Amino acid sequence: MTGSPTVAFSAAEITDAYSAFHEKVAVFAASGEWEGYADLFTPDAVYVEHAMGTFTGREEIRAWSVRTMTSYPGRVMTGFPISWQVVDAEQARLVCEVLNPMPDPGDGTMLTEPNITIMTYAGDGLFSREEDVYNPLRFHALALKWAKIAAAHGNADEDVLVWLDKFGGGR
Repeated sequence: MTGSPTVAFSAAEITDAYSAFHEKVAVFAASGEWEGYADLFTPDAVYVEHAMGTFTGREEIRAWSVRTMTSYPGRVMTGFPISWQVVDAEQARLVCEVLNPMPDPGDGTMLTEPNITIMTYAGDGLFSREEDVYNPLRFHALALKWAKIAAAHGNADEDVLVWLDKFGGGR
């Protein structure tokens, strides 16, 4: 069958690999150091990010992840909890819903927006493809709402204020 992996992986192996992947992502999110994210993929991996483009190979993935996750709004996301996941072992894929929570901006508001992530497992704990599917307008609205509340409560640092001026019509 065209498009099927040539090596079969069990659902348990795919699930365990993604669990280890997700644990490493939690460390990157906590530390703000995203350089190692690309090393969770095969050297020729493809990362499809519908709003920002397709990145091929570890170095393109690394450049994108560092740039995106060290600046607002990615920088302030507190973690990436999984609300559900399913595994298609025949296709070596794990599909899950990832939440993208942001911290309290200053008034007790809790904001998050989900995305669907499709991971293709390549073996040896590495993934050959990630595709994130979401509504960019909803993410923009989330970031805008958070930035405006944070600014109103004195909790927005300089990159949030610059982002708000550029994409939110000012403070």
